[in-house]
Amino acid sequence: MNKIVTLLFVSLILLSSCGVVPITGRRQVLLVSDQEVLASSLTQYSDYMKSAPKSTNTQGKAMVARVGKKIAAATEQYLRENGMASELSNFSWEFNLVKDNQLNAFCMPGGKIVVYEGLLKLVSSDDELAVVIGHEVAHAVAKHSNERLSQQLMTQYGAQILTQALSQKSAAIQQAGAAIYGLGAQYGVQLPFSRKHETEADYMGLIFMTMAGYNPNVAITFWQKMSAGGSSVPEFMSTHPSDATRINDIKKYLPKLEQYKKK
Repeated sequence: MNKIVTLLFVSLILLSSCGVVPITGRRQVLLVSDQEVLASSLTQYSDYMKSAPKSTNTQGKAMVARVGKKIAAATEQYLRENGMASELSNFSWEFNLVKDNQLNAFCMPGGKIVVYEGLLKLVSSDDELAVVIGHEVAHAVAKHSNERLSQQLMTQYGAQILTQALSQKSAAIQQAGAAIYGLGAQYGVQLPFSRKHETEADYMGLIFMTMAGYNPNVAITFWQKMSAGGSSVPEFMSTHPSDATRINDIKKYLPKLEQYKKK
């Protein structure tokens, strides 16, 4: 009886917590409110910025801010024109450059985006930087952080249900079941969903940068430069698609971007 009640409870939560990703139309489960996600992320972002080494690269900071503001404006215009003006209250855009040699950038919910100086070594134009910032903006617009958090909550629910189902079995079977569930959740759900988020952010980011007036064709050469170092992690164990997969996908997206170009 407890298992049935738990299943019904989880089912009701899932049915009442569905959202739709802009542009792609993919349905997603969001178990945490926007307000809770934004409050938590703002605290983390503020703590990070207090300790992050400030960049003294004046040109680099200006470039990040310039490209970021144009993409944010294009993104907000898209939301307004497609009946999603209510989503604008979730964003308070910031675009920062920090002194770090990593080839990386990240986005916090609410539009707090950080680019590392190391990444600018590979960026030869505003267009190439727009590939990165468009991708990060897309993560925020698609609420990928909320979705990942919701996935973790659902994984916890699943583990509880499994524990109840095996409660009358031997200790050996219970341990085996827990181990199999853990691997299945990680490689069957969490990592593939993360790769799905990255692929979705690539596609949406290309659209946002195109609407902002940047050239999306540079995405191919940019990611080729990023992949020059290679990776030893198999794709099925990675949170990101392989470099070859990403580049091939981008080539497929490019013809679809004509409709989003500025007239």
